[in-house]
Amino acid sequence: MKSYLAALQAIVFREGWRFINQRSRFFAALVRPMVWLVVFAAGFRAALGLSIIPPYQTYITYEVYIVPGLCGMIQLFNAMQSSLSLVYDREMGSMRLLLTSPLPRGWLLFCKILAGTIVSIVQVYVFLALAALFGIDMPAMGYVFLFPALVLSGLMLGALGLFISSTIRQLENFAGVMNFVIFPMFFLSSALYPLWKMAESSPLLRDICAFNPFTYAVELIRFSLYGQFNGAALMWVALSFAVFMTGALIGYDPARGMLRHRAAGPK
Repeated sequence: MKSYLAALQAIVFREGWRFINQRSRFFAALVRPMVWLVVFAAGFRAALGLSIIPPYQTYITYEVYIVPGLCGMIQLFNAMQSSLSLVYDREMGSMRLLLTSPLPRGWLLFCKILAGTIVSIVQVYVFLALAALFGIDMPAMGYVFLFPALVLSGLMLGALGLFISSTIRQLENFAGVMNFVIFPMFFLSSALYPLWKMAESSPLLRDICAFNPFTYAVELIRFSLYGQFNGAALMWVALSFAVFMTGALIGYDPARGMLRHRAAGPK
């Protein structure tokens, strides 16, 4: 058990130290959601009407609605950036060295995901503090209930990033692949618009959004901020995590995954 905890501590410390040294990464993680909150939300406020839907008990402004989605955006971008660093580590050889340790490969990959999740949670709470300065306050206990939801959503998105990174052969290809993952996942979700609003324009688009696992991560965050339990969102986030983590474990298994294909390639 000590060796397991030592590995967890080392990986979390390494990810945290890298995050501290990359101040631009911290500010970039806050600039994106703040631009949406301050600039875009002001323009959409008059154009988009929101009815009373759970977990809200009264009419809300558009800024209030998109805060959970922007929290999910922070975690989504952080998960992909963490996966980018993992691809870099694999290219430089440090990742291969890590995976050759006697500890189970699944535990090492889980530690990597958990480390990135912890970093994203810090970013989310800083963003919520900035949002409060602009008058967007959440119920006091919502900040407490939010924590486990952020852990689950962060693990799910981190597992997705890990799975994608296992399929990337070269570091140069990662940015292009991410553009086909981050933006569709974010825009085809309930982060910016409720699903009933999507259904008004296109039932097919609404079905796509309902199939998107990021939608359930956002709804899990949304309900937890108001102290409410969303069993369907919790189930789909947990199921998505299991699927993505299984894919990542296969992808990083030299006997079965993409690492085997790389090793067997032309020399």
